[in-house]
Amino acid sequence: MQKYRVIISGGGTGGHIFPAIAIANALKAKSANIEILFIGAEGRMEMEKVPAAGYNIKGLWISGLQRSLTLKNLSFPFKLISSLFKSKKILKQFKPDVAIGVGGYASGPMLHVAAKSGIPAILQEQNSYPGITNKFLANKVQKICVAYDGMDRFFPKEKIMLTGNPVRKDIRNLDGKKPRGVEYFKIDPNKKTLLIIGGSLGARTINQAIEASLNKYAENDIQVIWQTGKAYFDKAKMACIKYANNGIYAYEFISKMDYAYAVADFVVSRSGAISVSELCLVKKPVILVPSPNVAEDHQTKNAMALVVHNAALLVKDVEAIDKLGNEVLNLSNNIELQEKLKQNIGQLGKADAAEVIANEVISLIGK
Repeated sequence: MQKYRVIISGGGTGGHIFPAIAIANALKAKSANIEILFIGAEGRMEMEKVPAAGYNIKGLWISGLQRSLTLKNLSFPFKLISSLFKSKKILKQFKPDVAIGVGGYASGPMLHVAAKSGIPAILQEQNSYPGITNKFLANKVQKICVAYDGMDRFFPKEKIMLTGNPVRKDIRNLDGKKPRGVEYFKIDPNKKTLLIIGGSLGARTINQAIEASLNKYAENDIQVIWQTGKAYFDKAKMACIKYANNGIYAYEFISKMDYAYAVADFVVSRSGAISVSELCLVKKPVILVPSPNVAEDHQTKNAMALVVHNAALLVKDVEAIDKLGNEVLNLSNNIELQEKLKQNIGQLGKADAAEVIANEVISLIGK
């Protein structure tokens, strides 16, 4: 039986990597005759996370073009030329039947070269406002899988498929996982639990706001599972020591996110596209704090897609240190609001995105 080859390129953050792995897993579940090769950016987290998920990856010497005038931009043309040459070499050796771009630095050179070589290609755009790479590639690919309505403002309408964002399989079903989560995080199942997720790399303002409010959470019997990211972890760990008996713990990175969601009563989160998609499926009341440090302020746009449906609360990053602590307390004391948010956010989830995209990839190979 013929073996089909698929390249999946992109990365940089968990928001690109985890959907890519979810698509790969959905493809493998559909056919054992699919060989998958990932293409990432050297030195970025995909070079660690993808092999951990059981897939091969090759790295390109590529990084983003800085929006401000900086010496780092001087090396960009050399990195781009290097990545285009390496992409051609990989294509010649691997001979893919289809290429998938999930956004991020490495997606650009590989998808550009694949499309020029006549290889069918698909883009997966996670955000409500696309990045530069996917905008550039839109006219070169056959299909563009999106998670939000109205994306024909940016992409050719006839190429768009509204699929939702692929979400890790373990997060799609939390039934029966709360007892295991309670044991894993060593918390009291009878107390309220707050989960804080600033994204895979952490979130400085959220971390500062949480640290400033730890005493409030302890006084109000709220347990805390706090993912800080690497940069803030040591500081957060020290801050949590005196609250250990209150069930307040900091973690650099949470690998068992299904357990974390299962035990959480409410969540504070950045509004990266994948975090938003996960929250829609786990149906937890959430306070979103969009990062201001992203292209075209797309995290605010992602958050507003929920807020307009009364499916989430929003605190601006610039106001987080002053307001976030009290917003958490208000939410924890308002059962009616929690139920309304859970009901509304649950209506926005799309659980089968990875399978839908995988079907489209297989269809493209067939054509």
